[in-house]
Amino acid sequence: MALKGNIFSGLVTFEVAARLGSFTKTAMHLHITTGAISQQISLLESQLSIKLFERHSRGINLTDDGYKLYQAVKRNFSDIENTIDDIKQGQSLDGEIKLKLTPSFAYKWLIPRLQKFYNLYPNISIQTYAEGALVDYQDRSFDLAIDYGQSPYLNQHAELLLREQFIPVMSPSYFKRFNWQDNSVAHQKNLWQSVTLLHDAMPWRHAEKHAEWYYWFAQMKIKAESNQGHFFNRTDMAMAAAEAGLGIALARSALVAEDFKHGRLMSPFQAIEANTGYYIIQHRTSAVIQCFKSWLLAESYSVE
Repeated sequence: MALKGNIFSGLVTFEVAARLGSFTKTAMHLHITTGAISQQISLLESQLSIKLFERHSRGINLTDDGYKLYQAVKRNFSDIENTIDDIKQGQSLDGEIKLKLTPSFAYKWLIPRLQKFYNLYPNISIQTYAEGALVDYQDRSFDLAIDYGQSPYLNQHAELLLREQFIPVMSPSYFKRFNWQDNSVAHQKNLWQSVTLLHDAMPWRHAEKHAEWYYWFAQMKIKAESNQGHFFNRTDMAMAAAEAGLGIALARSALVAEDFKHGRLMSPFQAIEANTGYYIIQHRTSAVIQCFKSWLLAESYSVE
């Protein structure tokens, strides 16, 4: 049933009465008359069609149904109080975090979400540095770094933030140029000879410039030349080229959701596990840093 405003008000009164075990004490606690308390509880019982209290000359006792409801109300009121306390504590946190990460992850994933963080923690400032395609995770002048790499990541102390998937993407106009439904060997061979591949040529340290497409073809059991097409040093540049109709980019799922949503890019394929991910490398510890790191992990869980 949908709970209306007066029911919520009645539940507040009910929680106090159940906790104190007395309408008189409840009236004193809420600064209203005992008669008003009795009327509110009677109205709530009528609205819920549940008898909540046994009334007798010595006072009141919860019924079995009333006890069940009290446990649920108490638990949820406690959750609300804890959440309010967390928010207030977060607002009182004050400090600055220096974060280093790839431009692609900054533009496509982090920045669109940052306002949510600032709404919760207005006194924390995130100084974001997205200097190049590869992140120097050993640079200890930063508090945190977020780097993209193969799993397992080369730094054993890094913490996985977000597991990645690969999905080929293209503009709607480029999609219409080819028949993606014909899975015959002859057609597939001709198809992959005809399309132009768009690459992130620097996905991680020491990677071959066609490493991601090579991996995708192998996983899909497609015989095609992966070392052809146009090469870029950032994945968001390859995705921009795909949006412009230059060919097909092998996108990372975490970075492409908004492009799919707005129809800028599309795909005839399902995403597959990439055996890669984004990793957090932490150089310093503080309440502010831990707060931001916990928020990052919560955001990544909501995506997955």
